[in-house]
Amino acid sequence: MATGFVGSTKNFPFSFDMDVEDDEAGRTTPHLNKRIGSESPTSAVGAETPRELPNELSAPYEVPQFPIEQIEKKLLIQRQLNVKAAECAQSVRSYAGSEAGGAGAVFDEAARLRLPDEDEPDVVLPHFQRVAISGEDTSGVPLEDLQQASSYLVQALEMRKRYMEMSHQSFSTITARFVRSMDADAAANHTPPVKYAKSHIADHIVHPPFKDKDPWECPMPEPKGYTIRLERGVFTLYKQGEAGEEPLNYPCITLAQYIQDKNTMCNMIADGPLKSFCYRRLSYLSSKFQLHVLLNELRELASQKAVPHRDFYNIRKVDTHIHAASCMNQKHLLRFIKKTLKNHADEVVTLHKGTPMTLKAVFQSMNLSTYDLTVDMLDVHADRNTFHRFDKFNAKYNPIGESRLREVFLKTDNYMNGKYFARIINEVASDLEESKYQNAELRLSIYGKSPSEWAKLAKWAIQYNVHSDNVRWLIQIPRLYDIFKSNKIMNNFKEFLSNIFQPLFEVTNDPNSNLELHKFLTHVIGFDSVDDESKPENPMLDADAKAPEEWDDEENPPYAYYLYYMYANMTVLNHFRKEQGLNTFVLRPHCGEAGPVQHLVCGFLLAENISHGLLLRKVPVLQYLYYLAQIYIAMSPLSNNSLFLNYHRNPLPEFLARGLCITLSTDDPLQFHFTKEPLMEEYSIAAQVWKLSSCDMCELARNSVLMSGFPHEMKQYWLGPNYMKEGVAGNDITRTNVPDIRISFRHETLLDELTNIFKAKFSPSTPVPTRRAGASPTPPPFNYKAPIVVLKRPSLV
Repeated sequence: MATGFVGSTKNFPFSFDMDVEDDEAGRTTPHLNKRIGSESPTSAVGAETPRELPNELSAPYEVPQFPIEQIEKKLLIQRQLNVKAAECAQSVRSYAGSEAGGAGAVFDEAARLRLPDEDEPDVVLPHFQRVAISGEDTSGVPLEDLQQASSYLVQALEMRKRYMEMSHQSFSTITARFVRSMDADAAANHTPPVKYAKSHIADHIVHPPFKDKDPWECPMPEPKGYTIRLERGVFTLYKQGEAGEEPLNYPCITLAQYIQDKNTMCNMIADGPLKSFCYRRLSYLSSKFQLHVLLNELRELASQKAVPHRDFYNIRKVDTHIHAASCMNQKHLLRFIKKTLKNHADEVVTLHKGTPMTLKAVFQSMNLSTYDLTVDMLDVHADRNTFHRFDKFNAKYNPIGESRLREVFLKTDNYMNGKYFARIINEVASDLEESKYQNAELRLSIYGKSPSEWAKLAKWAIQYNVHSDNVRWLIQIPRLYDIFKSNKIMNNFKEFLSNIFQPLFEVTNDPNSNLELHKFLTHVIGFDSVDDESKPENPMLDADAKAPEEWDDEENPPYAYYLYYMYANMTVLNHFRKEQGLNTFVLRPHCGEAGPVQHLVCGFLLAENISHGLLLRKVPVLQYLYYLAQIYIAMSPLSNNSLFLNYHRNPLPEFLARGLCITLSTDDPLQFHFTKEPLMEEYSIAAQVWKLSSCDMCELARNSVLMSGFPHEMKQYWLGPNYMKEGVAGNDITRTNVPDIRISFRHETLLDELTNIFKAKFSPSTPVPTRRAGASPTPPPFNYKAPIVVLKRPSLV
């Protein structure tokens, strides 16, 4: 096995001349001759070596000492990079003809897996210095271990693909193509993805023209008249037929199948050889990224500088994990309370023992006036006392330690129907609109105590017009059944599920039954499951687990149980809503913040994306699978720093380097942030502590838009009209400010990893899938020697 640098080297204390000659088999073999004493980067393939600077020093470790010399040297390097960008097409053609490139075989495999109904690739690879591994064995492990590991990994990816497709959630298109190649009759059964007309960038303005549209305007499907019943924890729909009621058999994973798949995954993550294999691949990905940065950092910076107008401040960012009740900072809340107390002191805001109380009376009962209130007195900021104390953290939601003030100012369901909360949310939304480039997905709570919660929440949103083009809603469902049961609010877990999902099925069945809820749901993108994950529980589900109607004790069901029934009911609901032509929902739970690592197995199987994911650092198998499946993870380092993990130990920079789909989010600005722009504060601290480059920051921002649930049309305006395409073809640097070099590196690296795994799966000692009766012919075996895909589209870099 040999390692080679494809393209020209730069920024090293020495450079390599690469002489390529043919061996007996006709393959090209690179010979590297080290030449010491030149810091100047060599030019693109076929170009002359640049002249050394006058101040070049003899020793390779010495650098220019005077500022003017340093500036001149950097300017010269920038000029050379700009010249190379102009020669990109010729360089790529020469690169594509070389087997040492590594990407040729990878892109050939991608083309082989592309179905006939998909667009032909029309993208040119940007010119940059690639690190490729050549030789027969590129995995670094024995062939037997590689085949066994590949078999497990492919099985896990197939499971996730099945769960995602069944629930109408998204699955990585690149990974899906490889998984699809495993099925002998996949081409016959394949349903082409939804296609969007290919558009030129010039046809799309940057800002979406949605301002004049009524935000609550939505389609009104005809009532279906189905009968809705909750059977063993999952809703079933019945329509009236000639022979009576007939069930609509929407596909859904059964609890027994889920438990079996979960146990299979748990066995995988404990398998010794598989852990070793995944750890080695993750270490390789980290090292490869470090080499990429060393070789291409200046190129990436040069391509960003070449883009007019766009920089980190004016690219779109989405706060993908933020709770509505704490979306304002502490100073904002203090100002709002003072202003409300000054202007609306005589409004009745609550009942105390049946007696109405005005806002002024509430504060008088606490012996407080507007002059007395300070940020310190509010005491809503997390401190060192909240570390590993989720109970104390939850208490921080009560301003001045008073639950009454939380009810008055931070609840949608109170005596005033959430009027003050609507005002402060609209103020936060106004700040987001003023910043123009920041957006948020706010979490609103549905507790499951009563089926009327949905109607009250929708009425709150419509009555006070709580809406912004910069905001979308997720519904968070706290795992609090044990508290409701102990307080005798409900009898069993079935009532909990019924309170959450029954109103959604009813309004989908007949939108006229609750117009406000029907309109509100068009702005809801999914469900979140929240609570303290570190609570003691049995993380494994038994095959004889109780059904929800039988779960009538005060013990809280485990995390996996909650998540399955949320997933199962959401799956049936999505099928129903899709049939009605309405928007569908996704599952994006808090997962892997603390507690057992098995929570991440649930997230892998059931959730489109997750929040936190800290425990992935302890489970290399799952971390590698999250990478291969390209599951987005919303990480909140400042939140973790106050609750579970010190900032310097946070795995975010390591995850980002390895290529996991990471986004930065704030979680709770009220508790953790100080400024008016908490998301920018999060980015700022991360950049300073971890020395993130401008390219890293823009990559995180682009990931946040891709992860978000904003409409496809808005994402087209924010990222470019072809953002759904793979690799460089889906990147518009004039919108995202992410260089094509970085996108191409991520894409090629992922294709390389998938190719290695699926190649081992189809190795001679591994049986190839046979053709089933009536199925289409078996796909041919992998062809790694076919010519590279034709490359057409010019690139900025």
